[in-house]
Amino acid sequence: MLKTIPDLLESIPFTIRKLDAISACQECVDNNGLRIDVREPEEAANTPIKGSINIPRGLLEMRMLNEYPQADKAIYVHCATGARATLSAEQLMRIGYENVTVISCALDIIQDAAEAHA
Repeated sequence: MLKTIPDLLESIPFTIRKLDAISACQECVDNNGLRIDVREPEEAANTPIKGSINIPRGLLEMRMLNEYPQADKAIYVHCATGARATLSAEQLMRIGYENVTVISCALDIIQDAAEAHA
C-alpha cells in the first residue's frame, strides 16, 4: 500500500522539534545556527529567504555531512509548506544531527522573520 505524505509524516518514529518563524530566526541568530532552505533551487531563487542556505532535499545529507560535520550544530530547516522540511529534519536526525528544528509556518512569514533577524 502506498503512503500519502501525511501518512509518511505521521509515521516518523521520533518527535521533531518545530518552531514558528520569529522564534526560530531569533534562536538561530542566538545559537549561531544554520537556516537551511530545502526547496528546489528554482523555488529558492524565485522567493529567496534572506540568510538561508539552499540545499535541496535530495542533496541534503551529502552536503551537510561534507560542509557542516558538527553533530551538535543548531540547524533550522524550512521549505514552502513544512512537509519537505519535516522529512529533511528526520533524515538529518537519522544521520546523527542532534539539534534540528523545523520552521513551521507559511513561506511569507519566514521571509518577514528572516528580514527582521538579518
